[in-house]
Amino acid sequence: MLESRDFVSDRLNRVEGSATLKYSNRAKEMKAQGENVIEFTLGEPDFPTPKNICDAAAEAMYAGETHYSAGPGLADLREAIAEKLQKDNAIDAEASSIILTPGAKQALFMLMQSTINDGDEVILFDPCWVSYDACVRMAGGIPVYVPTDPTDGFRPVNPESYITPKTKMIVFNSPCNPTGAVYDESVLREIADVAVDHNLLVLADEIYEKIIYGKKHISIGSLDGMAERTVTLNGFSKAYAMTGWRLGYMHIPEPSVFKALSKIQSHSVGNVTTFIQYGAIEALRGPQDDLAAMTKEFKERRNILIDGLNKIGFRCPMPDGAFYAFPDVSEFGNGEEVTTKLLNEAKVAVVPGFGFGKSGENYVRFSYATSVDKIREALERMEKIFWYCPEQHGITDPAKSLCGIFFIFEKRLTLLFSEKRLILLFSEKRPTLICLNLSEIRCHFFSRSYGFTEEDLKTDPDR
Repeated sequence: MLESRDFVSDRLNRVEGSATLKYSNRAKEMKAQGENVIEFTLGEPDFPTPKNICDAAAEAMYAGETHYSAGPGLADLREAIAEKLQKDNAIDAEASSIILTPGAKQALFMLMQSTINDGDEVILFDPCWVSYDACVRMAGGIPVYVPTDPTDGFRPVNPESYITPKTKMIVFNSPCNPTGAVYDESVLREIADVAVDHNLLVLADEIYEKIIYGKKHISIGSLDGMAERTVTLNGFSKAYAMTGWRLGYMHIPEPSVFKALSKIQSHSVGNVTTFIQYGAIEALRGPQDDLAAMTKEFKERRNILIDGLNKIGFRCPMPDGAFYAFPDVSEFGNGEEVTTKLLNEAKVAVVPGFGFGKSGENYVRFSYATSVDKIREALERMEKIFWYCPEQHGITDPAKSLCGIFFIFEKRLTLLFSEKRLILLFSEKRPTLICLNLSEIRCHFFSRSYGFTEEDLKTDPDR
């Protein structure tokens, strides 16, 4: 140990560790000890990289493409990306404005280092991916969180009111990690209007654009007035199951920003591994059958998971993209409490929502990049610990006070008889609780779908 002295930079002391990796590492430790843990933590497709992509990279390697490449990337790959952006995203892209990076996260890091000065403010939509905050802080910037409305597709709420003279950039992700939200044109135009009116840069993280269910992905860089001020971030990890390849890219139309970012790349990583770039060319120009099959499988998993979570009592809207579910678990505790309970009692690993922003305190994130069989098993385990949760109803010793539990068909009406009260629990779309004491009837919360009101119960108890 060195003599007492702080060798860690102030920039790093401003940054928290990744909540995603923290809980994933804990799950892996339990697995190493022999525990049968089902993981929903990391955002990594569990599919193999398509064979044609692997073959292209291997052929390039054996052909001798194992030396340095141009700093921004192979010319042919940059052309392929420009073609893709023009065709799929309606972005007027040129190959000369594209830079390849070792992962999209590295691109994000270098962009912040290239553009953000000490004290500059960067707008983030809460909740958002954990690394946005960290990369802003490491560059000396200040993250400013705009709340979103979970009842309206996590739409940002009045983002313009958070703009100050120090604001320099807006960062957003659609489809979104952690919510799975996909922004429609009205949301994008609102963001674009704010950016144009206040002369801001916009970073559009489109890494999940190909994993989308029934909606159309729109790139904000294609909207009027946004071509020059939008940096489009993307990569190959999610769409082509290439997480371990570490290959991302950015389209940077502003020449000064491109030059600054290239300078960082030249003094840090130098260039992306040469032979894997040939695999990326094949990914873009080759058959897309594997991508379509993977997205279809993700959709099936999504439907099973969301249906199961809502039946348990986790309130979760159907996500339109990516492979994440972000349920509200406040009926059972805050996000961290539920995460801990899931891991310790059900051996199911998720990530607490607070790691994605303050608004995620009562949420958890599931990554359904795992098999249908594991999703079903996890739901069965969760039902056992959350379907009847005695502490919620003031029963501290259910073994002594509980006389009976009954499940009735699809409506899953549960009758819990304690010594002094009858508790009715309905669980179709949301939990419903009525406590009938000896002397009074109290309606704590009730689902309108059953057609009862508290007044109905007071006037007609037999009902």
